[in-house]
Amino acid sequence: MASITIIGGHGKIALRLARQLTDARHDVTSWIRNADQSADIEETGATPAVLDVESMSVEQMSEAFAGADVVVWSAGAGGGSPERTVAVDRDAAIRSMDAAVAAGVPRYVMVSYFGAGPNHGVPQDNAFFTYAQAKSDADAYLRESSLDWTVLGPSTLTDDPGTGRIEVGEGLASSHVTRDDVATVAAYVVKHDVFARTTVLFNNGDTPIKLALDAIV
Repeated sequence: MASITIIGGHGKIALRLARQLTDARHDVTSWIRNADQSADIEETGATPAVLDVESMSVEQMSEAFAGADVVVWSAGAGGGSPERTVAVDRDAAIRSMDAAVAAGVPRYVMVSYFGAGPNHGVPQDNAFFTYAQAKSDADAYLRESSLDWTVLGPSTLTDDPGTGRIEVGEGLASSHVTRDDVATVAAYVVKHDVFARTTVLFNNGDTPIKLALDAIV
């Protein structure tokens, strides 16, 4: 049984992920900013921790990570101001990586998005630019870290029921994927350390998730 910390625990993907992990008998701690969300976390079987990554130092995060085997970043500013997007999606994410290293956490899973990267192609006058650049910077920092990282790049998210099937691979064009299936992909990656130092871009497709993921490692 692994000890897993999910940052951004009240997000739609994070709640689904926590339930899958606790159903598999893993010990899950989900970080939330709002104590009123604690009951929702408890319903998944996870333990809520009321912590604000935006204001936490590396040292504070490191103390909170004590004993964790895997950290999952699933937090985000949620389309707030550009300043807060940078503060959360880039700066806090990077601090959490440094904290994971300091705490001796071996693995780190980043929930990113399909187009993230230095060639994200979003023009500076587009409202999405700040988020795209923040995620690009955070992902790049993670890939240069000593952590056994995995970056997940789901395409456009939907709330449709999960299909249990995805497509992955080189040359894939962005399409769409359900949040249920993103959570299942994340859970599988968390449970299997063979995905260390791997980026997984994916859409809904025709291949069962286990088979699609096993084919890339």
